[in-house]
Amino acid sequence: MLSPDQAIKRLFEGNQRYTSGKTKNRDFASTRQALAGGQNPYASILSCADSRVSPEFCFDEERGDLFVSRVAGNYVSSDILASLEYGVAVLKVPVIMVLGHTRCGAVSAAVDAYEKQAEFPGHIQNIVTELMPAVRAAASQTPKGATLLHAATIENIRQNVRRLQEATPILDRAVQAGKLKVVGGLYHLDTGRVEAIT
Repeated sequence: MLSPDQAIKRLFEGNQRYTSGKTKNRDFASTRQALAGGQNPYASILSCADSRVSPEFCFDEERGDLFVSRVAGNYVSSDILASLEYGVAVLKVPVIMVLGHTRCGAVSAAVDAYEKQAEFPGHIQNIVTELMPAVRAAASQTPKGATLLHAATIENIRQNVRRLQEATPILDRAVQAGKLKVVGGLYHLDTGRVEAIT
């Protein structure tokens, strides 16, 4: 068992290995039998579904180390929340990271809906609706020189970190007891670096 701070440190150390090209060698066959008997992840990751972002790779971890939930736009839905609660209540993970990324297509669609009144087919519009509060908040406070896409991506991470920190009844209790930290990260597609978002 790791403390929340130890788990966060391990995530960023793994990302440093990934960005430097010094990742661990993997032998999937040797761990298959152990993982068949159970899992013991040390962190939960709420990640975008984007195929260019693979949490196990970008944190240089083995199967069984990370409990990953993915949805385009890395936002909290009731199903995602239930999965993250399971990670905390049953698997005892001490940290949840909301992991967004640069040039996110889901956030870009929400920005287009905000700026150009773009509409999207099928259930894609649901994603845009979920991300719109972050886009609106970012639009009202985007600093000079920053793009709305970048600012909305950061704001979306921050809003979902807060949502998870306050989620009752399981997550907020674990946060208050010091057993859980919820943090944000931004994966840079061009470098692979994960930037801490506070």
